[in-house]
Amino acid sequence: MTVFNRLSMKATHLLAASGIAIALAPAAAQAEDKISAVHAFPEFLVYTKTFLAMVDDINEKGKGICQIEVRGGPEAIGMFQQPAAVRDGVVDMVHTPGSFYGANVPEIDAMVAANMTPMEVRANGGADIMDQAHQERFNVKHLGWIDGGIKFHIYMNSEPKFREDGVLDLSGVKLRDNPIYHAFFESLNATTSTLPATEVYSALEKGVVDAAAWTEIGIPQLKWNEFLKYRVDPTFYNTDIGVIVNLDAWNSLSPECQTLLQDTVVEWEEKSYNDRQKDVAADAKTLADGGMTFVPHSDEAAAKYRKLADDAAWARMHERIDGDGDGAERYNALRKHYAGDGM
Repeated sequence: MTVFNRLSMKATHLLAASGIAIALAPAAAQAEDKISAVHAFPEFLVYTKTFLAMVDDINEKGKGICQIEVRGGPEAIGMFQQPAAVRDGVVDMVHTPGSFYGANVPEIDAMVAANMTPMEVRANGGADIMDQAHQERFNVKHLGWIDGGIKFHIYMNSEPKFREDGVLDLSGVKLRDNPIYHAFFESLNATTSTLPATEVYSALEKGVVDAAAWTEIGIPQLKWNEFLKYRVDPTFYNTDIGVIVNLDAWNSLSPECQTLLQDTVVEWEEKSYNDRQKDVAADAKTLADGGMTFVPHSDEAAAKYRKLADDAAWARMHERIDGDGDGAERYNALRKHYAGDGM
């Protein structure tokens, strides 16, 4: 055998060995999964800050596995159009209130009227029921309930009036509406106007609305307290902000990426819940120091007020999912897991 032939055979063996090595290369060599995302609220709001911090956490943990690319907020896609955009695959992920798409996934009202924390419904199986409803009805996976435990107030620019039974009367009040509490406001006789949060400041300034409901935190950041001088107590409902992912996009992710995403969101359910409780007291002090008057119901009227709110949410969901018919099992399960009714 010539020297040339020996060298040729050696080269062939090296190439074959190289091919085997490439074939057996670990999964780490595969490209990272890329996930596009948008958020419903402007970046200066605490809820968006939570989401962006969670994204940073995921991206740090997910190097070589998956990365989330945030494309912006309502300036990129209108806040009310974002849920349909993720359902249809325009973007992969959205951080948004469930009530923005509640007509499509009526089960979201269980979060609105919940007596349980995100951690409790994660432990008792309620989160799994919610995720299944999202997959069946909206082609998305519901990863988690973020910044839970924050409730709502009605804020007004004139002193609140009350009915004979002591419950708030919104007759003649032009109230900024939102799908999360429309049914409740109807029961209080309000005249409502649906507006994105980004348009409320201008609407208050121009007198288009003279009252708005918002969470216990965020009013100072939105600067609505320049116009709204009264806060009605007690609170009602819960924030229902979640992270949803297009189901086809989710199924295309590697198992490692799916596990990382789900586990991190679950961690942030508890972290964000605890962090927001501190913000409630801080924002209340800011509003009080700025001259806002907190107007309470009596104890008896407060119970009626909250019951009106909860009944409106559960009744809406009951009707939408046929709670006396095909949807009875799910309705009762959600009442048990989110409200603790034991139905």
